Amino acid sequence: MRKLATSIIAACAMLSVTPPCQSEEPVRLIMPFAAGSSTDAIARILAEHLRGGLKRSVIVENKVGAAGRLGVQAVKSAAPDGNTLLLSPIAPMAVYPHVYADLAYDPIQDFEPISQIATFDFAVAVARQVPAKSLRELVEWLKANSSSATYGTPGAGTLPHLFAVSFARSAGIELRHVPFKGSSAAVNELLGGHISIAFSNTGELSGFHKDGQIRILATSGAARSPFLQDVPTFREASYDILGTGWLGVFAPRGTPDSVLEQLNTLLVAALQNSEVKDKLLALGFVPTGTSRQELAAIQRTDFDVWAAAVKTSGFKARP
Repeated sequence: MRKLATSIIAACAMLSVTPPCQSEEPVRLIMPFAAGSSTDAIARILAEHLRGGLKRSVIVENKVGAAGRLGVQAVKSAAPDGNTLLLSPIAPMAVYPHVYADLAYDPIQDFEPISQIATFDFAVAVARQVPAKSLRELVEWLKANSSSATYGTPGAGTLPHLFAVSFARSAGIELRHVPFKGSSAAVNELLGGHISIAFSNTGELSGFHKDGQIRILATSGAARSPFLQDVPTFREASYDILGTGWLGVFAPRGTPDSVLEQLNTLLVAALQNSEVKDKLLALGFVPTGTSRQELAAIQRTDFDVWAAAVKTSGFKARP
């Protein structure tokens, strides 16, 4: 009986992602922002597919606060056993070190990259009362109507805010920032004509553009957005600036390679599923699915890229 028990435990350890294999504890996928967002929807899509691959319960836990930092810190402090994972956008894992003096975690040293999930870019949109039909026309209009040079973003220190600062410097104009609590609030003010311009994720704006309620003048990627093939990039419009965001899954530092590899395999397989792809595209994200090493390289590159953008903006977050 002792030999039989030993054999069962050994086999279980080989097959299970989460040691000890007898554990009934669910895998927690921490999402450091509130429920109801497009990122939260993606977390639930991934949890469903991980649940099938792991043959165990996978729950999404929205651990909000401190602009996402509390959720990230919770994963940093978790046991490195595959039971606690993080789904995070780019900002907490590549940008925050440059805007917060005391972050309480190191996004590169304290985590194990598992896979990039999707990418997204940003767009600049104008309200219907703004006559500009192109980025050049917008710059000319703003120079002639400085009192209308206000723009909204999902919040101070967000990537749309930092990108807007880069655009203003590139165009040689002064813009007044109006930060909102989330992209929905900024878009609503733009729709109501209370602000002239908004910078936000392309996916948040594209539907209103297609309906004619606002006009998107440019997007921030290296290539045109797959959702707006008729809209030029900033570079195509002669402004040499670029900005791309992403979502990635991470584990606490020290999680075994065997666990990380199996999780990567399951996530990449999920992102190759046509149904999952369609769901992410419908939410305004381009599904990817990278190796662990590729996500690590992307994270380090963007760490440097956004350091320059933050320095240019002069923005520093309050503790």
